[in-house]
Amino acid sequence: MKTYFKKILWQLVVISTCLGTSSCQKYLDKSPLADIDETEAFKDFRNFQGFTEELYNCVPVITAIGSHNNWNFGDEEMWEPTETRLLAYNIDHGDYWAWNTAIFGSWFKSGGNPNNQVRENKGNLWGLSWYGIRKANIGLANLDLLIDATPEERRLIEGQLYFFRGWFHFMLMQYWGGLPYIDTVLPPDEAPRVVRLNYHETAEKVAADLRKAADLLPISWEETAVGPNIGNTDRRANKIMALGFLGKNLLFAGSPLMNEESTGERSYHTEYCKRAADVFGEALNLVESTDRYQLVPFSHYSRIFYTFNQNYAIPGAVVVNNQRYTEAIMMENPANVSDNRFRWNQVNDYRPMTINGSGIKVYPTANYVDYYGMANGLPIKNPTQADSESGYDPEYPWRDRDPRFYHDIMIDGEKAVNNGGLVGNNEYRQYASLFTGGFYRTANPTKAVFTGYMFSKFVSKQMNDWEGFADGNTVLLSLLRLSDVYLMYAESASEGYNSPTGKALGYSKTAVDAVNFVRDRPGLGVGHVAPQFLVSQEAFREEYRRERAVELAFEGHRFVDLRRWLLLSERPYTYKKGIEFDRATPNDEVYADPRNARVRNFRQTILFERQYTQRHYWFPFLVDDISIYEEFPQNPGW
Repeated sequence: MKTYFKKILWQLVVISTCLGTSSCQKYLDKSPLADIDETEAFKDFRNFQGFTEELYNCVPVITAIGSHNNWNFGDEEMWEPTETRLLAYNIDHGDYWAWNTAIFGSWFKSGGNPNNQVRENKGNLWGLSWYGIRKANIGLANLDLLIDATPEERRLIEGQLYFFRGWFHFMLMQYWGGLPYIDTVLPPDEAPRVVRLNYHETAEKVAADLRKAADLLPISWEETAVGPNIGNTDRRANKIMALGFLGKNLLFAGSPLMNEESTGERSYHTEYCKRAADVFGEALNLVESTDRYQLVPFSHYSRIFYTFNQNYAIPGAVVVNNQRYTEAIMMENPANVSDNRFRWNQVNDYRPMTINGSGIKVYPTANYVDYYGMANGLPIKNPTQADSESGYDPEYPWRDRDPRFYHDIMIDGEKAVNNGGLVGNNEYRQYASLFTGGFYRTANPTKAVFTGYMFSKFVSKQMNDWEGFADGNTVLLSLLRLSDVYLMYAESASEGYNSPTGKALGYSKTAVDAVNFVRDRPGLGVGHVAPQFLVSQEAFREEYRRERAVELAFEGHRFVDLRRWLLLSERPYTYKKGIEFDRATPNDEVYADPRNARVRNFRQTILFERQYTQRHYWFPFLVDDISIYEEFPQNPGW
């Protein structure tokens, strides 16, 4: 916050045409900005909306913040174990101070400039959030100056300002806990004395702002008088977006970690969960009655996450048979799409050196891949043992799996290079040789596929150095998408009412209905939650959490989920594992049908175990920030 108060606030006073409370002329002397009427930005809707636009630029870039972007800090992926420059490495080794110092992959940093299109300036969650909070407060303080506007235009401005003030605080809370809640324009020439609140107290402030935003904003900007002319209506704050984050804020406040921080109880806070369920129910009623958002058909599942060779089209929505499906409710900042969208380093990082000769390599962990259960909906109890109930067989470990497994994960024997001539018709380079001793596992060992699996959620399975798949990609993470809302509703309704059939007042679906609805995505064909998981809330908890792990895999949610469930420091969630196995099916048959290939000696190995203590559930504040005043204490253990 020292950066915020001593640098960003002054920058904002200058950049925003001297909109702060102090005199421009005193600060800038004879700058031309001193001659601008300080009310100019607020006089009409067009100017005020121009002022508000910068808040969207404060939304962080995550997938393109810099080289070797990393945003998954749970148990789901493992980077080269000797590569120390990555934030993921620091997180694995318990060095959370690196959130502001890591060379590669930290989108949390202080500082940043929302108007600078250089990607390294666009990911700074800490710096840009405080910048955005101050800007929202300046806008709200000057709302009475908006005279030349219709009532609808005034509601749009006010709703956006309340949304972003609440949203930026909420984004910070997920990692640092309770905060000083800044809801006034603080003088830039005085040290602040705003008391740091606990998590529940901060969440109530966020809830009040997001509730106001939801009451003011439209379901769709296209239905407003200004919508058709303003552009980017998909990405603008709206009623469902505000309700979605309001519900998420309340669910997180009710989660064990946040409840412990506020009350000392290491369990769900049922009243917060009930409130969250009611808000999610309100949002889902609007979704289902208006079709403003819909689950993208599984035949176009990739389009939620990335587009390829489509002139840098933004993912998150798709047109199928003349019907538009929009699943992404809020996405990370697109930034400069053509220059910064996940084109090279992160894409290169997904394949071994034998077919992609650059990058720092990262692969999905075997323990996380295990969450992808069977097509009948049942989980895999032990990946090394046969299970007659689910049908899983370690001799055929990739047979009859959840369809999302085949979309997200690349397995042994799948074609990685379409034109074999490009690799000298070497079958072990053309096809993923992920068995023990295979070329992908042994060539250049530090960068080899040490987990035994590769990614295909965000890139083509045939992404390599020669066939163009590394170019023309646009990848954006959804900060909130519809399936996430259904799954958070399932969690809040079941935990609030201590039953898989718990439901919100005024909404038809039960908790288990919501999970099954996600599994029923058109064309998916994965089984419903089995009866044995409906006999108690404890049994259902394991299954809705597994569903969340699969549906939202590698999208940046897992680290926060493990923390808020108080599982981050508990085995088996501290493990990162790989697989070893031998091929038992002839190679040509493996390549023809890798999903049904038979293997021998299928086993798992522990590649790394994270050593965490209680302090690793929260990021530390910078020492300079907590030194400003006594009422801003450091997080425990740091």
